[in-house]
Amino acid sequence: QVQLVESGGGLVQAGGSLRLSCVVSERIFNINTMGWYRQAPGKQRELVATITSSGSTNSADSVKGRFTISRDTNAVYLQMNSLKPEDTAVYYCNYRDVARSYWGQGTQVTVSS
Repeated sequence: QVQLVESGGGLVQAGGSLRLSCVVSERIFNINTMGWYRQAPGKQRELVATITSSGSTNSADSVKGRFTISRDTNAVYLQMNSLKPEDTAVYYCNYRDVARSYWGQGTQVTVSS
């Protein structure tokens, strides 16, 4: 069973920074996409940013210029700067390839005003 282990969430003041990490527990396919999604209370889960195994990235307009996604072979990171209260949510890591898709357990990010 593949596991995605997330870390790095927490409480931060507006304007602050956090770095999220997610490690995949086992060998993964060479061609894959890893990313971060978030879900705020009462809202649907939404894309934050993704990165392919070749390094192509995609991100939501709301985080462009503030959040940066990066990766190693079996880990993905999200550097979050200039955080806003509206960034408050549970952040989920996702791994997918041609045959599988897995989610992490989620990590809470809370931004106080």
